[in-house]
Amino acid sequence: MLDPTDSRLLAEVQRNAMLTAQDLGDCLNLSASQAARRRQRLEQEGFITGYAARLAPQRLGLTVQAFVQVQMASHAPETARAFGQLIATLPEVISAWTLTGEADYLLRVWCADLPALNRLIHERLLPHPAVARVQSQIVMDQFKADAPLPT
Repeated sequence: MLDPTDSRLLAEVQRNAMLTAQDLGDCLNLSASQAARRRQRLEQEGFITGYAARLAPQRLGLTVQAFVQVQMASHAPETARAFGQLIATLPEVISAWTLTGEADYLLRVWCADLPALNRLIHERLLPHPAVARVQSQIVMDQFKADAPLPT
């Protein structure tokens, strides 16, 4: 179980993963060593699964974000594995989900431009033997950035 201090700690490290134990302790009204031990425990218990930097896509030349829905022609286990292996090789796909409903998969992708998105769809996704249909929605603007999880 998480106590209120654990919840506050998780919120703080989601906002800034680079907080030192001293900074974290100051935020939580704990000593640096107490804050470090709590953070370490939450890491060991799997509440904190890693730390990452958020990069600016435009600075990297990525100007098109899209959500791509994929409907499969076949749902055989080996086909699903093969499709998962394909997705794992595509750096443009930054996250992927299996879904209920008409689409089987939802992919979040970043591409340099529209021709790159077109190539991803027509040269990589549609040729896969299990893919029946692909539908994309291009993001016009992201008015809420990816947010921390509620704690």
